[in-house]
Amino acid sequence: MENAVQQINNLSIGFTSKKGEQISILKNITTNIKKGETVGIVGESGSGKSTLALAMMGYVKQGLYTISGECLFHSNDLLRMKDKDLEDIRGRKIAMIPQNAGQSLTPNLKIGYQIDEALKLHTDLKIQDRNKKISELLNKVRLPSPEIMAQRYPHELSGGQQQRVAVAMALAGNPELLLLDEPTTGLDVTTQAHVLELLNFIAKDTGTSMVYVSHDLGAIAQVSDRVIVMYSGQIVLDGPVRRILKNPIHPYTSGLLKSIPKLTLPGLPKSMSGSQPQPGTITKGCSFYDRCELAEMNCSNNSPELEYVKNLNTSVRCFKHKELHEKIDKDENLVTSIENTILDKEMLGLSKVSISYAKKKFIDQLLNKESDDNPTVKDINLNISKGETLALVGESGSGKSTILKSIAGLLKAKEGNIKYENNKILPNELKLRDPNSLRAIQLIFQNPDESLNPNHTVEQIVSQPLKLYFGLQGEKLKDEIIKVLKKVRLGEFYLTRYPRQLSGGEKQRVAVARAFAAKPDVILCDEVTSALDVSVQAAVLNLLQELKKDFGTTYIFVSHDLAVVRAISDRVAVLYQGRLCEIGPSKNVYNFPSHPYTEVLLGAVLEPDPDIKPKLVAEDIVEEKPPEKGCSFQGRCPRKVGEICNSEVPPWQIGENGNAIRCHINIDELRNLQK
Repeated sequence: MENAVQQINNLSIGFTSKKGEQISILKNITTNIKKGETVGIVGESGSGKSTLALAMMGYVKQGLYTISGECLFHSNDLLRMKDKDLEDIRGRKIAMIPQNAGQSLTPNLKIGYQIDEALKLHTDLKIQDRNKKISELLNKVRLPSPEIMAQRYPHELSGGQQQRVAVAMALAGNPELLLLDEPTTGLDVTTQAHVLELLNFIAKDTGTSMVYVSHDLGAIAQVSDRVIVMYSGQIVLDGPVRRILKNPIHPYTSGLLKSIPKLTLPGLPKSMSGSQPQPGTITKGCSFYDRCELAEMNCSNNSPELEYVKNLNTSVRCFKHKELHEKIDKDENLVTSIENTILDKEMLGLSKVSISYAKKKFIDQLLNKESDDNPTVKDINLNISKGETLALVGESGSGKSTILKSIAGLLKAKEGNIKYENNKILPNELKLRDPNSLRAIQLIFQNPDESLNPNHTVEQIVSQPLKLYFGLQGEKLKDEIIKVLKKVRLGEFYLTRYPRQLSGGEKQRVAVARAFAAKPDVILCDEVTSALDVSVQAAVLNLLQELKKDFGTTYIFVSHDLAVVRAISDRVAVLYQGRLCEIGPSKNVYNFPSHPYTEVLLGAVLEPDPDIKPKLVAEDIVEEKPPEKGCSFQGRCPRKVGEICNSEVPPWQIGENGNAIRCHINIDELRNLQK
């Protein structure tokens, strides 16, 4: 194809098993990337997305090898080129933007120096021209005051600004093809919206071709011209973004879309049953057969080919695609309504809680004097009832996880107190809490890879709270472990498995099982679904709700995914810079957001629909600490009224809809402004 930047023909990549069998990770991939085109690649973990993206750079992971096919960049097969020749292409003609810019930037080198390194490596510019080019690149990625920004270190930038620097470095060599591997995963909604807007601008401004790898269909909808859907190492759907996301003619894509929570549909989304098959386990038939609601005997015995449907301009691998095409317009996104039993009994109460990371100066310690008058989290008042799910939302750095750690006893509060059932004040430090308090409040961390001991089996991991709090041993212990695992849909088979042998969703289920094994009254969920595929996320959310029904547990749920919060929460508390901005019943906060910051957050949420664009109404700037006085949101507020916002802390107001907000503008006036 003449206008193709890259062509991939019948590419298969795999490994050799211990038995000497050839196992494919990618199976006969054929596609192309046109000049100026942005292609999204989606699918669950293990579908082969990242393996394909790396192959587009001429890189195959250690332990894998090219079985067949080719990956052509301007007629050169990248997978058969010498390393020296590849060095002239990587970074200069094909560049990659990694998932976590904070980890890919060198922490002890200034931003300007790091961009200069990329320019020295991938261009022939002399030093004077490079300095000018650094400013040009920082301007191109819309970073303010390029000369000042170039002198900063990565830790002095926000997550969005760090990602912009990574984009600037990737653009240093004027590449023809830009590969992006989950570049916005882990970013909060406003930062993500700003980065995606930047990528759209760069695509139009430079004409660079882009390949965007993600499991976030909302992000894919905003940047892509075309979408490739992968399952079990194969392309199952390939076509224009609107066609794929609005009328998916493959049941897997339809299942992924149904798994996504929606702001407009309160309740839990339908979770797709089963999981992706392990490489080498499918020898005949469709790889999606076991999970497909439309599957027939023909699907079990025969493998569908990738068929081009001319009138839809789409390629699909499914025997039933015509039936699905006819059905899709009538099919609705199914959600399960949540009806929690909330008792008129306070389970947890935070009263004037302030938390600081600042350490006392030596002289202040001698004089027993406070050295931080502007703590990270300040004056938090919250009351959580038994059986309720309260969500804490806000951008990165808003204090959500800090509050959870303080409730769990992992972080000492500077002021205020935390009361547990029957007005019992919990000691600030974990070591001072009694065993019952430790058992009653459990914390599930964001990343199970970091919270599960890799050297322990699932049986050992789940046994710990059962031994510690209930003294169980022998057969009684094992029976209880199996019972708990069945509750999280795992079962006895998993007892001897290690975390490395589990999928991301299975590891998170083990973390949930460990928390529930303690029979807690309160579970603190810290971004428990943020790193999961949409299908696994839906399954975990449904699981948490089922367990809540069975045990009457109280949840405090922290997330930057506002659609997930909408699906599972009863009430929402909105935080900015460690200060509460708004709190109210979930349906009211979402249907009638009152505070300007809540309006900003909800306006930035990405829908898996290319026709629905986010509303960017607040600047992407870094605020290292809360302001000394006035409103915490004064620096970015699109509705700022004047000096009063800088000098006076806004009062609390309660609206007719039950939302309480902290703002100088009258709550009724805000409602009229938002209309």
